[in-house]
Amino acid sequence: MNQPVRVTIWNEYRHEQSNRAVQEVYPEGIHKVIGAALPAHHTVAYATLDEEQHGLTEERLRETDVLLWWGHMAHGEVQDEIVERVYARVLQGMGLIVLHSGHFSKIFKKLMGTTCDLKWRDVGEKERLWVVKPGHPIVQGIGEYIELPQEEMYGEHFDIPAPDELIFTSWFQGGEVFRSGCCWTRGKGRIFYFRPGHETFPTYHHADVQRVIANAVDWAAPLETATPVYGNAKPLETL
Repeated sequence: MNQPVRVTIWNEYRHEQSNRAVQEVYPEGIHKVIGAALPAHHTVAYATLDEEQHGLTEERLRETDVLLWWGHMAHGEVQDEIVERVYARVLQGMGLIVLHSGHFSKIFKKLMGTTCDLKWRDVGEKERLWVVKPGHPIVQGIGEYIELPQEEMYGEHFDIPAPDELIFTSWFQGGEVFRSGCCWTRGKGRIFYFRPGHETFPTYHHADVQRVIANAVDWAAPLETATPVYGNAKPLETL
């Protein structure tokens, strides 16, 4: 069994409070469905946009090994101070899993250094997420693809830096494709972007989607490695 991981799930938590269709799918919030599906040996905490400091205090982040991020309608309301705080923790080694429309979050755009823009269409079409890196820890227990009967379409070009590893490529019923599972390292922190998860569809109730997120938490958890030392350095050998 993998080691326990301290997980914080951050959810904007606006749609669930204002949209009846979303309330029916996620009555307690997207974050609670994701958290309930994680292995019991992990410690799960929750944070939302409207809490003080968005629930991401310095203490909370110090106690977080992996942070999950779901946002959509209020990216601009996230305080820059909190973004900088999360950014620093990622460089220090905290894992970050960015979900669906979190591609437009301030923290993801800062870490990527690009617009992170894309094309989209919300008509509830079929999506197949094809595993393009079999054997990767994130797809453990997953077949050749995950099929979702209804999802929002995201299409290329996705304005991101080339992933260190591409795990999933999606095909949509309307014909588009998309890089839907992407891994990067920034500083000592591991980042995974996972595309599916539009709020009006029950995507986070899907067993394979839950399995991918659980696998990604284990993959993104900090590794015990030496902390790099920077600046002027004395020679190790006699000069």
